[in-house]
Amino acid sequence: MQIATVDDQQVWDSALLALPNPHILQSWAWGEFKSRHGWRATRLLFSEGEEAVAAASVLRRTVPRLPVSILYVPKGPALDWTRAGLAERVLQELSALARRERALFVKVDPDVYYSEEVPCFSPRPAQAAGIARMLASRGWRYSSDQIQFRNTLLLDLRRTEDELLGCMKQKTRYNVRLASRRGVTVRSIGADDSVTEREAAFSIFYKLYAETGRRDGFVIRPPEYYRDAWGSFIEGRSARLFLAEHAGEPLAGLLLFYFGPTAWYMYGASSERERQRMPNYLLQWEAIRWAKAQGCTLYDLWGAPDEFDESDPMWGVVRFKLGLGGELARGLGAWDLPVSRFGYWLYTSVMPRYLNWLRSHNQTGE
Repeated sequence: MQIATVDDQQVWDSALLALPNPHILQSWAWGEFKSRHGWRATRLLFSEGEEAVAAASVLRRTVPRLPVSILYVPKGPALDWTRAGLAERVLQELSALARRERALFVKVDPDVYYSEEVPCFSPRPAQAAGIARMLASRGWRYSSDQIQFRNTLLLDLRRTEDELLGCMKQKTRYNVRLASRRGVTVRSIGADDSVTEREAAFSIFYKLYAETGRRDGFVIRPPEYYRDAWGSFIEGRSARLFLAEHAGEPLAGLLLFYFGPTAWYMYGASSERERQRMPNYLLQWEAIRWAKAQGCTLYDLWGAPDEFDESDPMWGVVRFKLGLGGELARGLGAWDLPVSRFGYWLYTSVMPRYLNWLRSHNQTGE
């Protein structure tokens, strides 16, 4: 097996797209975006002869004021996880890289699912139980810090539009049609639109997103961060913004990322105004239709709680996604390999409590 560091976007994305279940968080664009916000991306390509068999975009971040770092492989590495020998070889190289980089630990987050809880139509490997056993036997630990959602809900876009509508809950299907009857319209903004149009749409969406954060109690970043995240992906034709409006007034929006065969609904926002017009339902339907028209075969609704329980704060969101026809996929989740056991303990146990104390005493400077 040959291992090469790739410094060319076309080479990297082409190789990644040829592997099983390529994820946008492993794409070149995501690594470049994160490199502008405190991380450094190293892209490792594993080949056998002329064939690429695995890829790992490894993000590195230095721990403030210390000569150590952490490594993270978001939604990766990408490979055929049914090949145990291949997986072990890639994990061995990631361990070696962590030691060379003086990392406290390396975190992987393979995009694989448990066989008993993955939709039959999903192309993603259903080998999580075996992979979990293999990781544990090699010293990896299920992470207490799950940066991405472990679970999600998926839609099969290979079906016709009538079939997709038919798979929705009756009330959801009714609300899609009701929104249209009540004058809601949906427009999308992408790379072909002018910079002025994209900037105006971004400002609208950010205001909706800020309103959603205040209402639902989550903290959002300054607009410059999202302008970089959303704007660069839209410009690079890896994302598209959808806005639902009534009589010119914006009511809801979503940002759709897409890469290879998959579209991901990552960000959504809505206003309290005109909710009786059901804008979110038509908004999602138009995004689903657009993704299907682009040739995507899978629509990832991005995010479900660990347990399906009506007391969970996410239950309302989950109910909405289930109404769209989403099917639960329970994932392997993120796993850590401690390189320095003491450093790992400090980072995962002591530092969070220290930072919380600083925040409570307004000592972080944030």
